[in-house]
Amino acid sequence: MIKNDLFLRALKGETVNRPPVWMMRQAGRYLPEFMAIREKYDFFTRCRTPELASEITVQPIRRYGMDAAILFSDILVIPQAMNIEVQMKPNFGPYLPNPVRTSDDVERVCIPDVTVELDYVYKAIEATKELLNNDIPLIGFAGSPWTILCYCVQGQGSKTFDKAKAFCFTNPIAAHTLLQKITDTTIAYLKEKVKAGCNALQIFDSWGGMLSPTDYQEFSWRYINQIIEALKDDAPVIAFGKGCWFALHTMAQSNASALGIDWTCSARNARYLTGGNMTLQGNFDPARLLSPPMEIKKMVTQMINEFGKDKYIVNLGHGILPNVPLDNAKAFIDAVKEYNA
Repeated sequence: MIKNDLFLRALKGETVNRPPVWMMRQAGRYLPEFMAIREKYDFFTRCRTPELASEITVQPIRRYGMDAAILFSDILVIPQAMNIEVQMKPNFGPYLPNPVRTSDDVERVCIPDVTVELDYVYKAIEATKELLNNDIPLIGFAGSPWTILCYCVQGQGSKTFDKAKAFCFTNPIAAHTLLQKITDTTIAYLKEKVKAGCNALQIFDSWGGMLSPTDYQEFSWRYINQIIEALKDDAPVIAFGKGCWFALHTMAQSNASALGIDWTCSARNARYLTGGNMTLQGNFDPARLLSPPMEIKKMVTQMINEFGKDKYIVNLGHGILPNVPLDNAKAFIDAVKEYNA
């Protein structure tokens, strides 16, 4: 039994004394203890070494005591397993030297045996569970098929993902074939994550907001929904689409246990668009963690009041920034723990 199950209870919509709190990208680059490991090992070595990944996962928990841990990994381990080379270049980000641009390229993309190709992830989960000692739940995650496709086709990060969109709109059959391959791999991957010990799952649709509402349904949501349907009996699933407020009504009709909200959508609108009966997660602007600690605390309290303490998980509207002072991150977590309705 997990000692602090506040996060899991909120996902079930149960009444709680206060909402649970964690932060996207909480295991990472704003922490000095993370930086010390980063100086010794490159990015994918950290992902592929269970002892390192588990240590990085629990670092923020030791420091701040969040209500959930999220496994240190990366969404691009999926294309790597699918026979697509992915490099992580310092001061640049992801780089795929051989992007997928044609139907023949899509044919060469394989659906792997995830138990073999991604075995290091499951070992990291087991090592993390040991360190967590059933204190709090562990979240596993994956990128949405559309977000993965964006990197596979573009070959790197982008402000517009113009090549990815052009590929989908000029060669939709190949695009849907690739999206389905990513979806099938992701479902198998997440099922194994649950078997290895993850208590909940999150799907990150980081680039969903690049699409129009119509294209979002065709190229993103239908595949996220497949994943939710396949996993709903295994573990609670949180769907987070950055910039996808326009799809919240549709997303709320799904079997997702919660929906992530970014900082461009107010609590009131998020509750309205989702029907007022769904667990929501978010939506503090990560840049607002650069405000003075006392101001952060006031804003967090106000945010909880606006969302309501039940059916709500306190989080950022996207990942924590690397330049956030440690005391400011602490103020964010402490404000939730000290919350009194």
